[in-house]
Amino acid sequence: MADHHVNIDSLVKTYPGAQKPSVDLVSFSLPRGEMLALLGPSGCGKTTILRMIAGLVAPTSGAIRLDGRDISSIAVYKRNMGMVFQAYALFPHMTIAENISFGLEMRKVGKAERDERVNRALDLVKLTGLGNRKATQLSGGQQQRAAIARSLVIEPELLLLDEPLSNLDAKLRDEMRDEIREIQARTGVTAIFVTHDQDEALSMADRLAVMSNGKLEQIGTPREIFDRPQTDFVASFIGAGNFYTAKVVEPGLAIVEGLGPLRFVGDAPVRSTVRLMIRPHRLAVALGRAEGINCFAGTVEHVVYRGQILTLTVRSGNYRLQADLLTHAGILPEKGSEVTLSVAPQDVTFIGQVV
Repeated sequence: MADHHVNIDSLVKTYPGAQKPSVDLVSFSLPRGEMLALLGPSGCGKTTILRMIAGLVAPTSGAIRLDGRDISSIAVYKRNMGMVFQAYALFPHMTIAENISFGLEMRKVGKAERDERVNRALDLVKLTGLGNRKATQLSGGQQQRAAIARSLVIEPELLLLDEPLSNLDAKLRDEMRDEIREIQARTGVTAIFVTHDQDEALSMADRLAVMSNGKLEQIGTPREIFDRPQTDFVASFIGAGNFYTAKVVEPGLAIVEGLGPLRFVGDAPVRSTVRLMIRPHRLAVALGRAEGINCFAGTVEHVVYRGQILTLTVRSGNYRLQADLLTHAGILPEKGSEVTLSVAPQDVTFIGQVV
């Protein structure tokens, strides 16, 4: 069994005057050395969870355990956690080295050791030689790396990051994803970060916890969350999808009214109603019309060119299906083209039965 470094047990936060909890009975565990993304739309409770773990917000009920020790009521400064804020929170009047050293000074670490640890931290985040600069003299990405160095130099038991990339432009955001992941892997620190960006979560985290309306919808690896979503919310929030309600007529075969028969892989009783999903990139596209199970003939109503990908909207029966086609595949349907979309049964995601 994995060494669970962090255990969140039935965590609840209800703010005074609120009609419902901001965080509602959330539980999860995180093995040592892994990175977890708390992912969800604005107001789902993910930042409140992070702030409760940090000690900045007191839980209404539940427990936060670090190495089996309940730290729910322990003061912030006794938790030994590093926190990277959305706006970096560097002291503008200090040099970068002084910023990084600040936490060590508060812990009464001697100057020689402070200097050595600050230099190691600067090297770790690729800011070697920039310690004497002020924060205003650094780029956004450099400021973010300095904030990470300040959090890591105290050798925290847990690293917390609140929307760490939201203030960066798109290109720098992509670069910093890799940088943060590399730093976390190199140090081996257990980390939790908050984001609303699904690409960020999928590319950086070992594990994703998807939140909605204060509740934990699903937790799992990026592949599990993307390929085997357990709720409609998770399926629609993580990536695009074509969704269907269907009636099971025999094991592994369902009828989508207004579209046709659809084979899928999943354990659903005959005569039950199920929710199925097909990711747009799982649909194969062929010119012309063909019939058969898991084949949908239709007319292209809309085409969006996105560089490497062509996104088609195809009218088939009572449905509009979205399909993603690689532009170098040699098939480039235009608006009004007759096409057939097909999908393998194993690429039809069985979300669950409709109760």
